[in-house]
Amino acid sequence: MQIGLLGKANVGKSTFFSAATETPVASGNFPFTTIEPNIGVAYVQSDCACKHFGIKHENPLCVNGTRFIPVKLIDVAGLVPGAHEGKGLGNQFLDDARQAEVLIHVVDIAGTTDIQGQPIPVGTHDPLEDVAFVQDEFDQWFADILKREWDKITREIDQKRAKLTDGIAKRFTGLGIKDYQVQEILQRQGLISKNPKDWQDEDIQRFVKELRKSTKPMIIAANKADLCKDFEVIKKIPEITIPCSAETELLLRKAAKAGIIHYSPGDEDFDIVQGKEIPPPQQKALELVKSVLTKISSTGIQKILNTAVFDSLKFIVVYPVEDETKLTNKDGEILPDTKLIPQDSTAKDLAGLIHADIAKGFLHAIDCKTKQRISGEQKLKNGDVIKIVSTLSRG
Repeated sequence: MQIGLLGKANVGKSTFFSAATETPVASGNFPFTTIEPNIGVAYVQSDCACKHFGIKHENPLCVNGTRFIPVKLIDVAGLVPGAHEGKGLGNQFLDDARQAEVLIHVVDIAGTTDIQGQPIPVGTHDPLEDVAFVQDEFDQWFADILKREWDKITREIDQKRAKLTDGIAKRFTGLGIKDYQVQEILQRQGLISKNPKDWQDEDIQRFVKELRKSTKPMIIAANKADLCKDFEVIKKIPEITIPCSAETELLLRKAAKAGIIHYSPGDEDFDIVQGKEIPPPQQKALELVKSVLTKISSTGIQKILNTAVFDSLKFIVVYPVEDETKLTNKDGEILPDTKLIPQDSTAKDLAGLIHADIAKGFLHAIDCKTKQRISGEQKLKNGDVIKIVSTLSRG
């Protein structure tokens, strides 16, 4: 599971990364602060299966019945208009972003930075322009990939060496795009039976736009929301858009780590640790945080991560165990592991994620909640606890 973090300079992208992963990275008021992709571990949240069974277990990733599930967060290099033509850091950005299954586009919703990322007064830049230009860069990148190979695709089809779906999908394998995804869009747009020689430029543009939306879903992180003077702008963004304050989240996490406050990512408030003496500067900072949370409810960072994985990608959480009665692994740890898998995944799909040998020798699975035996084709549900029975093991 890889989530890409996009955005122009100075919108708070590196701060978002630091807040989500608690990993310090370079940040500052200049373009291309992030030159190489930073990769860190963030966490999405779900109810732990321990709540269903009414049991307690010692696991640092289960906090009061909330399970923290690790995902990889990639903070890629800065982007400017014209990146697909090589401007700024150009295709390095797009190449880094291709690794991601879902994208979070951090936008300065308060309009305090111009299109190049230079600081300007609050509200003097339209954030809708930033949303549009990033999507356009991806669309043009996809179009360039296709146009470069279009003559070759046409010849392959003429010579009956390839079908249209295969010819196009082959060009996008580096982005993790599958044949069936290409096929669905071709059919939806009525292009499946159209000779590629007859395609117009608008056909290609329409196709790649839909391909990008389907294969690289994008969440808009409306950052600096606490500074925003006009929240109506959020309603004008067609994509899923969530107000957030990365700076506030980072401050809260640091204060919690220092033992000053009680705070868990996603909380709408925090409590000061009883008896803790807080110096005036920190007290002032926490008062500012209170005012931010009053305005935007929560910092939004956790909600954005959860939305990216569970709503955009429609992934579910399952718990593989080796002992279906004790809900443990071979070391006796209760509910030790989680797997994020696509909706409609089967028991055999889960076996393959655990180990290829286990999938090869798959016999059946056991639903630990119902105690029922299930087949390899049984679709799994969010929160399922599953024991895989196989003729082969990793040992």
